Amino acid sequence: MAKEIWIWQFFVAALSTIVLSAAASISSQQLNKRTIKCKPLVIAHRGASGYVPEHTLGAYALAITMGADYVEPDLVMSQDGHLIARHDNELGLTTDVAQRPEFANRSKTQTVDGKILNGWFTEDFTLAELKTLRVVERIPETRPGNARMDGFFQIPTFQEIIDLVKSLQISQKRPIGIYPEIKHSTYFQRLNLSMENLVVETFHENGYDSASSPVYIQSFEVNNLKYLKTITNLRLLQLYESDTSDQPFDQKVAGTGLTYADMATPAGLKEVATYASAVGPDKSYIIPRNADNTLGVPTNFVHDAHAVGLEVHPYTFRAENIFLPAEFRSEDSSQTAIGDLHGEIRAFIAAGIDGLFADQPDKAVATKDCL
Repeated sequence: MAKEIWIWQFFVAALSTIVLSAAASISSQQLNKRTIKCKPLVIAHRGASGYVPEHTLGAYALAITMGADYVEPDLVMSQDGHLIARHDNELGLTTDVAQRPEFANRSKTQTVDGKILNGWFTEDFTLAELKTLRVVERIPETRPGNARMDGFFQIPTFQEIIDLVKSLQISQKRPIGIYPEIKHSTYFQRLNLSMENLVVETFHENGYDSASSPVYIQSFEVNNLKYLKTITNLRLLQLYESDTSDQPFDQKVAGTGLTYADMATPAGLKEVATYASAVGPDKSYIIPRNADNTLGVPTNFVHDAHAVGLEVHPYTFRAENIFLPAEFRSEDSSQTAIGDLHGEIRAFIAAGIDGLFADQPDKAVATKDCL
């Protein structure tokens, strides 16, 4: 218990330092004003994952303090049917499971959504076992500062994230949204660990039950979103993989031939609008990159989506050079150096987006367009 208290004291101190730094360019009152009245919506991608290991209560808390409109947990399942937040069901990249001898015999090789993976998988662990693990930074070579917090945080449950959001709404004095992604839907259905009903039940039990609730439920698959449309009024978002020739995994299984490219045409977007309120494309659908890694000419994607009533929330905006278009990289040529994320976001705002997923939500909040 003493260690847990020390960890949280350390984190609160670190959080305060980061927030004070962000406040140099935008005050707390301005953050709240912009969150309510400005576009685009800022969705904290896996929390403030540019500053704190992703999918932790610390990352979500920091994102909210920085003014994010929504926090985004990726959801997978435990063996005993609990919703937890991990980017994938494989645990090796984001927890210390590989250093835990008591779980050495859980390592295995299996196929998830057509990809062969080796590691430790959430569906082989009870929630109690998962809670003994500690989170580590997923990309420490790019975010070595985050890696200094390895071991500080547990894997959170979906309910714990909802509880955090509701408590921080009180202190922040503003609505804060929740934007979960259902990961590997078909895969978990085959394990009798379907998430769709449980996600909706959890939301409804916590008072999120209408189209006006600050919620979007997202998926790269199609049929689960169509099913969700029949059991809830909560808003849904169709995700698009960066490889336009790829297929949603459920469509691949069903043999429909439907690709993300098909879904990005005017006719495809019109079909998506029958079950979703918004689309979440990779940024390249909106502004592709040229051969020299600079931003190219905007496509018609945003126009076509708006024409059928869909909002457009692209992913993912990240501040490190390795992720930025060439013209927005910093003079420091290292891949981990922080470049001009504001510049990139402004180009996409000009293209008409309605929301965006960001790893550094403070920078996105500070770049919003206000009336």
